[in-house]
Amino acid sequence: MSGPMTGAAGLAAKLRQMLAVLEDERQALAGLDVDALVLATSGKQNLCDSLETQRTAVDAECRGLLEAARHQNEVNRRLRNLLAANVAARLDALTQSPGLYSGPAMRQA
Repeated sequence: MSGPMTGAAGLAAKLRQMLAVLEDERQALAGLDVDALVLATSGKQNLCDSLETQRTAVDAECRGLLEAARHQNEVNRRLRNLLAANVAARLDALTQSPGLYSGPAMRQA
C-alpha cells in the first residue's frame, strides 16, 4: 500500500507518534535537555496540527491511545510545573526576595 494511511489506521498511527513524542518530552524534562525539549515541543505542535484536521471516527484502539496520550501529557505537565517551582524557589533563595520573579511582568510572559 502506498501513500498516507487514512481512517482509523492513520489516526492510530498519529496517536502512536504523539505517545513517542510525549515520551521524548518526558525524558528531555527528566534530563533537563533543552534541545530535546524544543524538538519535542515542535513535534507535539506538528502532530496537534495534523490531528486537528483528522475527521475520522474514533474506534476503541484510538480511544485507548487518546487516553494514554492525555495521561502522559498530564504527567509531563506536572513535571514541568515541578521544575518551574523548583527554579522559582532557587531564584528566590539566591535573591533573598521571595516572589521577585512572579510579578505582573513575569505573569504576562
